[in-house]
Amino acid sequence: MPDLLSAAEALAEKRCLVTLRNQPDILLLQPIDARNTLSQEMPLLAAQTTRSFLHVAFPVEAWNVDLSPWDAPPVFGREAFGHGAADTLDWLRSRLMPEVRAKYAISPDAPVILGGYSLAGLFSLWSAAQVDDFAAVAAVSPSVWFPGWRAYADQHALRSRVVYLSLGDREEKSRNPVLASVGDAIRREDARLSERGVRHTLQWNVGNHFQDAEKRCADGFAWCMAQRKAEGKNT
Repeated sequence: MPDLLSAAEALAEKRCLVTLRNQPDILLLQPIDARNTLSQEMPLLAAQTTRSFLHVAFPVEAWNVDLSPWDAPPVFGREAFGHGAADTLDWLRSRLMPEVRAKYAISPDAPVILGGYSLAGLFSLWSAAQVDDFAAVAAVSPSVWFPGWRAYADQHALRSRVVYLSLGDREEKSRNPVLASVGDAIRREDARLSERGVRHTLQWNVGNHFQDAEKRCADGFAWCMAQRKAEGKNT
């Protein structure tokens, strides 16, 4: 999109990918891995909204550790899950967000939307249960199959008022029984948010977990921005 400016920036001692549209009044944050598809995601997002925004994608090196809220055994392959989510969230709040606000002259009152794909989607949900920094959360194909998540989520309400959930319609067809539980888990998440009166949606996408990640993320962020605007907020 011609009105988007994208660049790699050193922020809070990480090489982040920053996309800016005009003078932003909303901050979008997204954890990414080495396979990021932002060059496709950002134009798809910009095509769905006229809002000015700043999107900051920050790299996650140890995906299964840095985004996991607690230790868990391997579900696929040999790599276990760590408990680094608390450190990642602390860095996000104490280092990245203040530096971004200062560098790009973003108001302290400007809302923040946290979103991500797969385990980054779970991290977004977990973060929203920990702190009230995030006006909205886009949990795109989130790893809600994660061991212990259901019990945790039943006991911890999200503090964000707007939540986007999505899942591919073939994700629950996995031959891995843990991953196959994701369908029931996302339906439970949807029902839980309804019971708690949270403005939310559950979007079913065509395909498995590895299809159209960039479009799914763009859809999630765009929906969150639109819902906040509908509430009369500054987004």
